[in-house]
Order: sequence, then C-alpha cells, then structure tokens
Amino acid sequence: MELDEYKKYKWFFTSTGKLVVGGKNAGQNDDLLKNIKKSGKEYVVMHTSHPGSPFCVIISDVNKINKKDIEECAIFCGSFSRAWKEGKKMTEVHIFKASQVSKERSMKTGTWRVSGEIQNAKIELSLVLTRQKNILRAVPENSVSKKDVIIKICPGKIDKRDMLAKIQLETDEEMKAEELLAALPAGGVRVCK
Repeated sequence: MELDEYKKYKWFFTSTGKLVVGGKNAGQNDDLLKNIKKSGKEYVVMHTSHPGSPFCVIISDVNKINKKDIEECAIFCGSFSRAWKEGKKMTEVHIFKASQVSKERSMKTGTWRVSGEIQNAKIELSLVLTRQKNILRAVPENSVSKKDVIIKICPGKIDKRDMLAKIQLETDEEMKAEELLAALPAGGVRVCK
C-alpha cells in the first residue's frame, strides 16, 4: 500500500503502531483485497460473520502482529459493520489470512470466498474519538492512551449528523461537521461511559 493511499479507506493505528485499513463500501472492499492479493504478502484479514462489513486488514507482517492488534482490529471491523447501524451491542468477527481469500468472476462486488480455518471473536461495539495523524478518527478505546480520548461512543439512536453539538458540549474539542461525519460509523450514535 502506497504512502497516504490508506487515507482513502477507513483506517486507524493500533496501540503498537500497526496500520489497519478497511473498505468504506463494496467497491473499496474489492480494491483493498485485490491490492493485498497482488502484493503477494500474507496479512491478517477480518470481516464480520454477516454481510455489511468492511474487510479490515492489518498492514504488517503476520509474525509481528500480537493479540492486542487482533483485538483492536476486530473491534474496528465490527464497529464499522451493519451491526452498529442496527444498534447491536455485540457482533462476531471472522479472522483469517489473505492467502485464504479468493474471488471468482461471477461473484458480486465486495464478495470474496474464504477457505480454510477461520477464527471467531465476539466483540463489543464501542469506539472513542481521537486524532491520529492530525485527523479525527473513531478507533477502539485500547488503541489510544486515555489522555488522547476525546469521547467514547456506542451504537445509539441519535443520527450522527446531530452529534456535533452534543460532542462539543461535552468536550473542549473543536471539530468540523464534515470531519466528524467522516470519522463516525454509519447509523445512530450515543455517548457512552
């Protein structure tokens, strides 16, 4: 992945500094996995156990990835899936390697086959707002230090377009509506403890 190319996707850095990238839609999921496959490198890839999820990839040698990286990526993947939009509190994420995915021409955009052993992780849907690379991001809480957390969010009933005023009331953070909308998952949001 080229320098700064990752910024066109959903992304964040884990607590150990590993880049995680996820597709924003079916077309980006296809592009991401095609690029990963073309690289010939082995990466850890995730997707929820149901449709409507980004494919998320930890852009690092699989031998340098630890349990925290996997947990943080799973939370990110699940939180940007349809499960958040449906207001669920938890979801299940499938974990596999890039070498396990394949695509046939007849498969629709964003759909890939996974063969072989798949690990499962049940995760709680919640994120925190923070800044990474000076850009507002919604990331797993464990991926940033407490001092860098702006506010914690969970799936809720408030439309994300209406969250700016609420977040600015509860924090000292200055942000634009466009950057908040770009950072948040699709669906309703609430501030959680």
